[in-house]
Amino acid sequence: MKLGYACINTVLPSKFKTCRLKTVEIEGMKKVKALTIHNLSEVLNVLHWNIENGIFFFRLSSELIPFASHPIVTWEWEKDEDVMALTNEIKKLREQHDLRLSMHPGQYTVLNSPKEQVVVHSISELVYHQKVLDLIDGEDMILHAGGAYGDKAKAKVRFAKNYAQLPEEIKAVLRIENDDKTYTATDVLELHERTGAPVCFDIHHHRCNHEEKADTEAILTRVFQSWPAGKIHKMHISSGRNTAVDPAHHDYILKEDFEDFLQKLCGRDVDIMCEAKMKEQAVLRLQQLYPEMGL
Repeated sequence: MKLGYACINTVLPSKFKTCRLKTVEIEGMKKVKALTIHNLSEVLNVLHWNIENGIFFFRLSSELIPFASHPIVTWEWEKDEDVMALTNEIKKLREQHDLRLSMHPGQYTVLNSPKEQVVVHSISELVYHQKVLDLIDGEDMILHAGGAYGDKAKAKVRFAKNYAQLPEEIKAVLRIENDDKTYTATDVLELHERTGAPVCFDIHHHRCNHEEKADTEAILTRVFQSWPAGKIHKMHISSGRNTAVDPAHHDYILKEDFEDFLQKLCGRDVDIMCEAKMKEQAVLRLQQLYPEMGL
């Protein structure tokens, strides 16, 4: 089992950088490249820190290449020698230390929107994320199912229809996640049956949003079955900030939540993304609490 965290390391002083669209209009591709080089260098710094501290699972920020999916960016960043030099370093670290690297497109990447332009933009975002994953030998990207738009049944049909149009290289790394308000784990398992996309199970979202009398153990069995043979499953955990069913994330993963999840997993192999405000500190705390697990 690997424990990971998302995007930002709270210990390291430097941060990932982006800019406004107006800045790109004024300063052009030179500005986009400078920010990209900075951000990829930051990823390397974070990964070196992670390795030194026994953390081998990390989610990269979606903003590594500012406005990468926007028409304003005409620079072929994925073919740039300076970019490839850095991504090759990341790939080398991944291979040497068996890192799991992932991404998670943001809330505006919505495959089941009734608006065609939103879907077009969403697919462009998925293409961007897949290109990054390809350059760094990343494992997967996670996507929420989207909105219900007043008729969840029709929204599911749209998701399946638009998913079918995706390039195969995107389908190979895309996993769909249950959310805390609209799409339950049962809903995304239905989408798996329609599309073949593996399910990334979020235990806190499931706690906040599930059908009455949902059988979590049975759901988990189906989630494991949704993944291709030979792939280590990826799941998410977080603790509610104020209550067990508070969608807002706690600074850390509470011991009782982690132990409850382990019990439900019944010893099955899985990598767990810790979605906590204190990022790597939350992972380190779990490592200290359970040294016998070799997390």
